[in-house]
Amino acid sequence: MRAQSRQQLKFRALLAERAQFMRHNPTETEHTLWLQLSGSKLGVAFKRQVPIGKYIADFVAPAVKLVVEVDGAYHSQRVVADARRTRVLERLGYRVLRLEAEVVSRQLPFAVAAIRNALRDTTRVSLTLHVTSAR
Repeated sequence: MRAQSRQQLKFRALLAERAQFMRHNPTETEHTLWLQLSGSKLGVAFKRQVPIGKYIADFVAPAVKLVVEVDGAYHSQRVVADARRTRVLERLGYRVLRLEAEVVSRQLPFAVAAIRNALRDTTRVSLTLHVTSAR
């Protein structure tokens, strides 16, 4: 076995282990959103904490290749890295919907509606939703 292949296998195993840990230890907003997505409640099956390439996506609807990311305050410092991640996922054929954690926690119906819209409109490109005012 080539050294590169061994490294790739180790990386994939590490990624799978990390994803499993994240599935069992979700953030509060990820848990809240998962309650809305689990069990095909929006008409399509979602999986959570799914390794895709070198990343772990928060939620994925594989049948329609939609990734939903919940971005906490930490992501405000990762704009460039998140944009790169989105481009990589798009090259792999996914659309990415980024929801700020604040949208999920303060405006859950709005967040769910955005996901429904993304599921309906398969031509839409990736987008990020921000809260503009606290309600």
